[in-house]
Amino acid sequence: MKPSKLGSFSDRQAASAEAKKALVAKFKAKPTVVDPQFEDRRLQRELELEEVRAKRATERLAKREESARKDAERQALEAEIAEANELELRAKQKTARDARYAARKQRRK
Repeated sequence: MKPSKLGSFSDRQAASAEAKKALVAKFKAKPTVVDPQFEDRRLQRELELEEVRAKRATERLAKREESARKDAERQALEAEIAEANELELRAKQKTARDARYAARKQRRK
C-alpha cells in the first residue's frame, strides 16, 4: 500500500470533514440578489392586469347590453307577429261568421 500524501489519520479525517462541509455548502440555498426594479415591474404588471380586467368587464357589459337590446327587439317583433296573426284569425272568423249569417238569410227567403 502506498503511503498517503497526507501524513496522519487526523489529517485525513480533517480533510474528509472539510470536503463534507464543502459538499453540504454547495447544496445550501444561496442568498438571492434582489433586483432594484423588481417592485416597479411588479407594480407595472399589476396595473396592466387591472387595465385588462377593466377592459374585459366593459366588453362583457357591452355584450350583455347588446344581448338585452336584441332580446327586447326579438320579443317586440314576436309580439307584433302574434298580434298580426290574431287580427288575421279574427278577420277569418268574422268572414266565416258573416258567410254563415248570409247563408242563413238566403235560406229564409
